Amino acid sequence: MFLKFLARRLLYIIPMLFITTLIVFSFILLIPGDPVLALLGENATPEKIAQLRQQLGLDQPIIVQYLEWLKNALQGDLGRSIFTGQFVHEAVISRFAVTFQLVVTAMIISVLGGMFFAIMSIYYPNSWIDYVSRFFGTIGMSMPNFWLAMLLVLFFSLKLEWVPATGFTSINENPVNFIKGILLPALSLGAVGTAQITRHLRSSLMEVMSADYLRTAYSKGVERWRAIFKHGLQNAMLPVVTTIGILFGNLLGATVVIETIFAIPGMGQLAVNSILQRDFTMLQGVVLVMIIMVIIINFITDLVYAILDPRIEY
Repeated sequence: MFLKFLARRLLYIIPMLFITTLIVFSFILLIPGDPVLALLGENATPEKIAQLRQQLGLDQPIIVQYLEWLKNALQGDLGRSIFTGQFVHEAVISRFAVTFQLVVTAMIISVLGGMFFAIMSIYYPNSWIDYVSRFFGTIGMSMPNFWLAMLLVLFFSLKLEWVPATGFTSINENPVNFIKGILLPALSLGAVGTAQITRHLRSSLMEVMSADYLRTAYSKGVERWRAIFKHGLQNAMLPVVTTIGILFGNLLGATVVIETIFAIPGMGQLAVNSILQRDFTMLQGVVLVMIIMVIIINFITDLVYAILDPRIEY
C-alpha cells in the first residue's frame, strides 16, 4: 500500500515539474526590460541589436525558445548567463550550498524554538511563560523579516559588535566564523517560523492533552513531562509536519531579501542581481531550482506525514 502511495506521488511530480517549467519560462519573459538593450546600451545601432538578438536566440518565437530551453534543461544545461557567459547550472550550484546552509539553520532555529515555547506554554498554562509564548507568536507572525534583520544588525553588530553585519563563511571552512556570520540572518528568517510552529504546536498540544487517554495516564500517576513527550508530542506533531514543509518554501523565498541585506552570496542574491541586470537566463535557472527544491520538500513532507500516522489512507 505504501509503495503504491509512493509511486503515485512520484507520478504526480512529473506534470507538476512540466507546469513549473512553463510558468517559470513564461512569467520571467513578462518582466519589463530588454536584455539586448541592457547589454549594448540605448545608443546601439539596429544592426547590432538584431545581430545580438539572433545570437542569443531571442528572435525566435516564444514556443521555440521554450522547447529549446526545456530540452537543454532536461539534459542539465540551463544555458549561459547573458552578461557573464557563465553556465547557469555552475553559478546556481556554487550558490546553492550557501542558501542551503542558511535555510537549514533557520529551519533548526524555527523547529527548536517553536517546540520549546509551545511545550513550556503547555507545561505552565496561564503563567507568564504561557503569555510570553503567545505574545511572541503574535509578534513573530506580524514582524517583517527585513525589519527584524535591520534591528538585529543595529543592535548586535553596530552597537554591541558581537557578530559581523555582513559576509558569509562556509561551515566547512571555519565553523566558528560560520556561526558568527549565519546567526543574524538565520534568526531573521527563523523568527517567523518559530512563531508559526509555536502557535500550531501549542494549539495541537492543547487538543491532544485534553484527550481521554491522557486523562487516564494522569490518573495512573504519569508525570506531566512524560505525558507531553511520550504521548502528546507525537500525536501533536502531525499538523506541525505540514507547517514545516510549507515553512521551507517560505524561508527559501525570503532569502532573496535576507541575502541581499547581509551580503550573503547565495541564490537569493543571485536572483536579485539577475533581475537588476535583466539576465533572464540566469533568473530562469535560479527560480527553477528553487521551485524544484520546494517540490522535493513537499514530497518528503507527504511521506513523513504518512509514516507518522498509519491511520492515514495512502
